Amino acid sequence: MPTAPVRLTEILAALSLATDLATGASPDKALRVCLAACALGDALELDSADAADLHQAALLRAIGCTAHAAENADAFDDDLAFQRDMHVLDVADSASLASFGTWAGEDRGAVLRERLQEILATVGPQAARFGCEASQSLGRALTLRSGAIAALDEVYERWDGRGIPDGRAGDDLTLAARATHVAEQFVIAFGAGGPDWAAEQLRRRAGGHLDPALVQVALRAQPEIAAATTAADPLAAVLDAEPAPVRFVMPDEVDRALEALADFVDLKSRYTIGHSRGVAELAARAAALAGLEQDAVREIHRAGLVHDVGRASVSTATWERAGDLTPGERDRVRLHTYWTERVLACAPATADLARPASSHHERLDGSGYHRGVAAAGIDRCARFLAAADALHAMREPRPHRPALSLDEAARELQAGASEGRFDRAAVGAVLEAEGVRQRRTSLPNGLTEREVEVLCLLARGMTNRQIADELVVSPRTVQHHVSHVFDKVGRRTRAGAAVFAMEHGLVAGAE
Repeated sequence: MPTAPVRLTEILAALSLATDLATGASPDKALRVCLAACALGDALELDSADAADLHQAALLRAIGCTAHAAENADAFDDDLAFQRDMHVLDVADSASLASFGTWAGEDRGAVLRERLQEILATVGPQAARFGCEASQSLGRALTLRSGAIAALDEVYERWDGRGIPDGRAGDDLTLAARATHVAEQFVIAFGAGGPDWAAEQLRRRAGGHLDPALVQVALRAQPEIAAATTAADPLAAVLDAEPAPVRFVMPDEVDRALEALADFVDLKSRYTIGHSRGVAELAARAAALAGLEQDAVREIHRAGLVHDVGRASVSTATWERAGDLTPGERDRVRLHTYWTERVLACAPATADLARPASSHHERLDGSGYHRGVAAAGIDRCARFLAAADALHAMREPRPHRPALSLDEAARELQAGASEGRFDRAAVGAVLEAEGVRQRRTSLPNGLTEREVEVLCLLARGMTNRQIADELVVSPRTVQHHVSHVFDKVGRRTRAGAAVFAMEHGLVAGAE
């Protein structure tokens, strides 16, 4: 990856491709929503500031989608299928509600529809807050425009006020949010049934889900919007459509943007909070100890941050299953590295990271995936990442086992090296790097050691009762700590707390 400044939108585009994976959408849906929104903005004759807000908000409309993935999987079996249905669900339309859950079959679908109604009436606003707070936290980390961040707080709201979490209505919603809602519904309907179907769906939702005035503009500008969304190269078109001035970021800002991408992916499972940052830091420390030059260490760190982007393509229900996976599920898991490569290769700013980042499950004896290459096809960057990823994963809890101690994990990793799967030099450096890791001497935002323990367990999705059992204290004491944690970190949801914990390296692995 180049050390010169890069276009921020190139990194945002890679993230948008990851949001497509996490929502079960076609791989370029977010790009096409952005193009539709820009064409609608042209028809509205937006000024440059409003156009820039809309460009970013439409591109990253689904950036908070992983914040509630684990809970969605618990309630609806498959969080990807759930996301697909939710993007077209109209809560004010009985026919739309009746079509929810068809992926699960007739009997199971009826159960899921009943569950959806119950959840929308009870915890729906809380779930929406998860996504909105995560969107805003990640948006700030990506240095998005303030107008775009405000719009990301309204992705679940509706023109008629029947949205969540706050029931905002009409012109109280930002223009960027209202235009993004129209653009997204146009793209989904246009892809499903062409221009006539898209026009019908916009008209049907006007005044309910969608701003009726914007719908009328979109209908008049339908040929231009349709032409924009059918661009042969949507990524190039999104870059061309970016309003001036184009934003470039320096190398350190690139690292922060990649950290946001890492946090987005790690939010997908309660078991991977902080995993990508932890792997990146461990692999980079090991590479430095092994004497690699600074540029190589930086490449390894960046590849580590984005090595698991493809995890978004697999249902959280699969990642969090304690029992055996089906053959189909195992195949999808093994393909997550393919999706990492595909997402990163698409955007110029991340293309150089695609090969090393997607090679962390390759093994020297050829037994890895997704390419199944042997030693000659695995470069040194991938060798450090493979060892760091394996060790870090063993040091984290998983659905089928607790976290391993450092001694246990070290024996496992050394055995892998002895059997020819891992590079011996990389394993030695990774174990040395893990062994000399320094404990932090200060805690952020005035947090106490006990509050950090509570924060980390909260970030991993534990309830207050579960935290109380883990720490052997009363639930009332935990509630007291949780209240203090939220006040100190300025967040109000588990997802927001998880992003804070990852940003400050509080859940980077077992000590």
